[in-house]
Amino acid sequence: MARNNDRMSREEAGRKGGEKTSREHGQEFYEEIGQKGGETTSREKDKEFYEEIGQKGGEKTSREHGKEFYQDIGQKGGENSNNNSDNR
Repeated sequence: MARNNDRMSREEAGRKGGEKTSREHGQEFYEEIGQKGGETTSREKDKEFYEEIGQKGGEKTSREHGKEFYQDIGQKGGENSNNNSDNR
């Protein structure tokens, strides 16, 4: 990493901080902050926000995966639907 006058770069400091946090906190910590972040986002954002990010995600998935991907997930969804109806 690039250093100026023996000082740590921002990138290196961020990496080291992230590694230390990861060592000191377990999975529960990350689950809790993720839950809090999701709840805050849900309170602060409206329906249009979720429509927009869903649209963007769908477009990216479409660009990055071919027809076979959608056939596979459709097959899996159909299998799960059949399994769920058997339990009724």
